Amino acid sequence: MRWRLLVGEAAILLAVARLLVGLLRLRHWRHLLGATSRVPSRGPAPSAQALELARAVNRADQRTALGCKCLHRALALHWMLQRRGWPGQLVIAILDPTRRGTSDDLHAWIEIGGEIVIGATDQPHHPVARFGS
Repeated sequence: MRWRLLVGEAAILLAVARLLVGLLRLRHWRHLLGATSRVPSRGPAPSAQALELARAVNRADQRTALGCKCLHRALALHWMLQRRGWPGQLVIAILDPTRRGTSDDLHAWIEIGGEIVIGATDQPHHPVARFGS
């Protein structure tokens, strides 16, 4: 039952993220991300509970037909972590200049303790904004 509630919560937050990103400019919902940070996430490795939230977001994304991208998934997990008072940083990044020109130029992920828990990629993205602790 608990797992289904987590997946349900993630599905709702994915829908909210999809609407916000699709309808409004970042400046209108930026306050929902928390404080900006200039330094990468430090501290302990992600807890088992945080990893479970990441799995719930991925599962909700698989089960919905929302067409979510990395930013939507990162936003949903970021809000789930914030709601519980757990650490985590939402990172928005851009692809290395020599590889730009595709739809994957921008990317987003969640870091906890310097480890990417959702949104890992093998492309050389460079962070341009960090939100959260």
